Amino acid sequence: MRASLVTILLCLAGLTAEAQEEIVFTPQWTAQAQFAGYYVAEAKGFYREAGVKVKIQHPSATQPAMARLRSNECQATTLQLCQALEIVDDGIPLVNILQTSMNNAMVIVSAKDKDPLSQKGARVGIWSVGFGQLAICMSIKDHLDYQWVRIAQGVNLFVAGALDATLAMSYNEYYQLIQAGMQISDKAVYRFCDHGYNVQEDGVYMTREYYQTHRQQARKFAEASRKGWEWAAQHPDEALDIVMQYVDKDRIATNRTLQRLMLKEVLRLQVDRESKKREFRLRPDMVKLASRLMVDNMMLGREVTYEELIDN
Repeated sequence: MRASLVTILLCLAGLTAEAQEEIVFTPQWTAQAQFAGYYVAEAKGFYREAGVKVKIQHPSATQPAMARLRSNECQATTLQLCQALEIVDDGIPLVNILQTSMNNAMVIVSAKDKDPLSQKGARVGIWSVGFGQLAICMSIKDHLDYQWVRIAQGVNLFVAGALDATLAMSYNEYYQLIQAGMQISDKAVYRFCDHGYNVQEDGVYMTREYYQTHRQQARKFAEASRKGWEWAAQHPDEALDIVMQYVDKDRIATNRTLQRLMLKEVLRLQVDRESKKREFRLRPDMVKLASRLMVDNMMLGREVTYEELIDN
């Protein structure tokens, strides 16, 4: 009897210790509406109500999100699916605890109203921090022989005429180009989601090592984050107010109009094309598609499976 009581007390002590442990969450980029649901969850007290302590810390130029996760300076981060596959293939097991993106947001925007598929050998801007895996796969498959020009961020090189085309996210750089005064026709925009490359992007990941010892907290964090996104979808204007508080606090060079457009597009991308619902789940078929494309183009040494990315 006494032994059983001791066991119960030890278990409760362990749960209490886990409940009090703080989760540091690092989105993969600086403060913006791309991460509105997490800001809402913190600001509206959803994390606190769920019984989980969460601290949101954005990455810096010298400390990207994944580097912080590797060094245990954060316990959760957002990653695009293609990024997660590369990391797992590199020997770091991850667990997807929440999937927000259900559709791919990447586009190629061409200059001079040209069809991107007609620009063989074009100089195309691609982010130096990654995110362009599908674009490289597409250019190889379609024999476009693009000359990839690495850019840190932004659209300045393209606007200045130094590039023939540039990669852009439909919720970010695409609107930056419009704000810069560019007239962009549908002909000049190649949307990957419409051409057999509809691979999910943002999801929340933890290392499997951390997740296995903090399942309860991980699930609470995921559920509260989902609640934050659902609230943002129902109250976009108030959610934007919360986003701008984070933007202003970190002195991010943006504006409310751009962030409003970003939030609207991010929320649209969260709705699955088939079910017409926000499912918040990683789709096995999209994992398989992304893994196959990346293996075929020698970006992965082996196929990374759906089962490797989920709680099992």
